[in-house]
Amino acid sequence: MAKLISKDKLDDLLSRLKEQEKYEVFAPVEVDGVTLYQHINKVPSLEFTNSNKPPKDLFFPQTETMFQLERDDKVFVGTKDIETSSDPILVLGMRPCDSRAMLILDKLFYWDYVDPYYKDRRDRTTIISFTCTLPNMPKESCFCTSMGGAPDSNEGADMLWTDMGDVYYVESLTDKGNKLLELGGNLFTDSDQAHDSKVAEIKVNAKKAISRKLDTNGVKEALEKSFESDYWDEFAARCLGCGICTLLCPTCHCFDIYDVISNGEGRRERTWDSCQYSHYTAHASGHNPRPEKKHRQRNRIYHKFLYMENNLDIIGCVGCGRCISGCPVNIDIIEVAEGIKEAEGIKEAEGIKEAKND
Repeated sequence: MAKLISKDKLDDLLSRLKEQEKYEVFAPVEVDGVTLYQHINKVPSLEFTNSNKPPKDLFFPQTETMFQLERDDKVFVGTKDIETSSDPILVLGMRPCDSRAMLILDKLFYWDYVDPYYKDRRDRTTIISFTCTLPNMPKESCFCTSMGGAPDSNEGADMLWTDMGDVYYVESLTDKGNKLLELGGNLFTDSDQAHDSKVAEIKVNAKKAISRKLDTNGVKEALEKSFESDYWDEFAARCLGCGICTLLCPTCHCFDIYDVISNGEGRRERTWDSCQYSHYTAHASGHNPRPEKKHRQRNRIYHKFLYMENNLDIIGCVGCGRCISGCPVNIDIIEVAEGIKEAEGIKEAEGIKEAKND
């Protein structure tokens, strides 16, 4: 049965979670017009669209120390694990596209080798996803329904909350979610049929509000035969190579590793990287297999719609639209994916086939 929690009880819930289980709580916080996930001690205003930066850095930080280097006099002789917290983590207010993105990151970081740094944070985290509700969401650039998601998708979340004005409609999805209900106790009250009906209406209206569409049928097939196509010159010509499309993406996961020596102390760090940077594939010999922007833009699209589907049986895009709204030269991933079908005649062929079937 769904529950309700009054918005004026959220700080009480936060206090209980911290006192009873020492939860570290993160939520979207707006600072100078930019919304980011930050550690909170008091619930902020949750009237937000979506965070500018995806919450993936709570599990896969932009920069993190993997281990420290031990030294004997002036010689580094070994490694030392860094101290990490064992406290549970709560993410309050993740959008459904971002919680779905966590399932993609799970497949990546648990693929042929389980990443212990990611797994530690993921195992300790409970995710409360917020249904996208009008008027704040969905945004004009959202296209989650084209990628198998929805404004009320519960994939990757432990709870799904829907804003109903003075209260949140609470759906628990996992044991982690049930535990929060137990800890919250009487702060949660039972829902009724009127609330159930209203929430169903809210969810339907949110889905109707998504205007942008991407027909993924045929994209993979077009990519399989367009590696050397002149099409990649067309849209890559205006790319600046800034990498914002990958840094704002909730599923991009490229990183580099450095050994950092400072004041006689050493540590190994990994830091987000981007396939859009010219040095990303540069070899020590000086050779670069992706020397031009078109090669790097092509790789991004191939990775999302071909390589990940071949390797992991999943498309590497959740339709959050951040790469669209964040691109300074208005490169649109929907137009790029649809364009490659047109360039390879996939759309025309599909139309002929449909006409014959009719």
